[in-house]
Amino acid sequence: MKIILDRPRCEGHGLCEEAAPGLMHLGDDGELVIDREDLADGDIAQARVAVRVCPVAALRLT
Repeated sequence: MKIILDRPRCEGHGLCEEAAPGLMHLGDDGELVIDREDLADGDIAQARVAVRVCPVAALRLT
C-alpha cells in the first residue's frame, strides 16, 4: 500500500503530520514531505488516520 500526496491541494495544515509523524512531516517551507511512501503493515492504521484528518483531501491510499 502507498500513500499519495496531491501536492497542489495540500495547504500545509499539518494535521496529517500529527496523525502520522513517522510517515510525513512539514518541511521548513511549510510543504508536506512524505518520508515513507511505501507503507509497511504497521503503518497503515496511521496512514488511514492521516488521510481522514486532511481538511482538503490531499492524501489518499492506493
